[in-house]
Amino acid sequence: MQPAWMHHAWRHFGVHEAAGDADNPVIVAFYRDAGHASVRDDEVPWCAAFVGACLARSGTAATGSLRARSYMDWGVAVDTAHWGAVAVLSRGTNPRAGHVGFVVGETRDHIWLLGGNQSNAVTVARFPRSRLLGLRMSGVASADGDVQSGVTATDDAFDAALAHVLRMEGGYTHDPHDPGGPTNKGITLATYARHRGTEVRDGNRAALIADLKAITDDTVAQIYRTRYWRLSRAADMPRGVHLMHFDASVNHGHTGAARILQTALNVTVDGEIGPITLGAARAADPAELIARYAELRADRYRELHHFWRFGRGWLNRVNATRNAALAAHRKSQTSPAKSGGQNVSTPEPEQTNPPVEEKWWGESLTIRGVLLTFLSTVLPVAAPLFGLEITTEMIAQIGTHATALLQAIGGLAGIALTIFGRTRATARLTRLPMQVRV
Repeated sequence: MQPAWMHHAWRHFGVHEAAGDADNPVIVAFYRDAGHASVRDDEVPWCAAFVGACLARSGTAATGSLRARSYMDWGVAVDTAHWGAVAVLSRGTNPRAGHVGFVVGETRDHIWLLGGNQSNAVTVARFPRSRLLGLRMSGVASADGDVQSGVTATDDAFDAALAHVLRMEGGYTHDPHDPGGPTNKGITLATYARHRGTEVRDGNRAALIADLKAITDDTVAQIYRTRYWRLSRAADMPRGVHLMHFDASVNHGHTGAARILQTALNVTVDGEIGPITLGAARAADPAELIARYAELRADRYRELHHFWRFGRGWLNRVNATRNAALAAHRKSQTSPAKSGGQNVSTPEPEQTNPPVEEKWWGESLTIRGVLLTFLSTVLPVAAPLFGLEITTEMIAQIGTHATALLQAIGGLAGIALTIFGRTRATARLTRLPMQVRV
């Protein structure tokens, strides 16, 4: 998906120098991992320390220097601003001063870097191309100028994403209600014609449909790679998010998918995937972003006038893609890291019992039943054994027969309350401080 060091770089997005005389321990750790443990002040220029620490943590050798221009001799020179490439910039007129960071975007006149010590923080910032001294990548350049070690996208990631999309798309269809017209494996006739360098006309329509029906797997992969995978920038996104975004780009178009993603990220919605959108995607929780993306896709489908015809299939597709994306994210959390084979796993959530409602023991029907039974039947018999007497005056107030009757009724009521209270008991008993004065 991207060079291993970019995972470490994005994890520190937003880290800022400490205010006053304090020093941010995260930035101090950059110096340490870049080979300069003696530096303890986060006000020492630290752009090269950030780059060096991210490289070292990914298992890639850095220059061991705190000079930005030392990276002009690192790795191999490349002409293309690969995602994650190390860019070295000039700074002022001093031939020894400079700035260094990781490439996350480019325009004709500017280059965007994820770097440290940019406005005293780890941020994404834009720099004029006129300051660019060189672009470097780790690895060996191939004959076609690509870099074999450190290429941002991987064939495995694309192949897995394509396999999912093809499962969702199915084979050849020509539904009169589908504005895409004849479609095979998710590729419309118009898209296939553009790939062939032509347009659909009355004179070639039948021949193009016949060719579309017989389209080869290699042609399918080529169309999806060039027209969806690369244009969507899916390869530059976190694992799992890349699958949701690629599938959305196929179904909504790469501009429509970009707008949905930007809405999910709460960034400016312009339909273009640039460094700000990618930075926000890297900083977001992947599982939460995937879930939000799925919700927005479902809402988008419901707004379409032919939802009545295809709605069930669309919503099933969103659910299946969300589940596959979450599975890909979880797998990335437990698979060996490219940097050195160490397992990077997400700890299992702590098992907790559901909260148990508590109440005062005196509110328990069970306890009340036992007490009433005791007072009505046991106490009159046991009291004389302890020198206690129930006076005749007390008995006279209600009569001997009435007393016996009440005792019997009290006993029955106490037993009934005991049984009834136990069957209703759902709350754990707790003690309430009490004080009895005689």
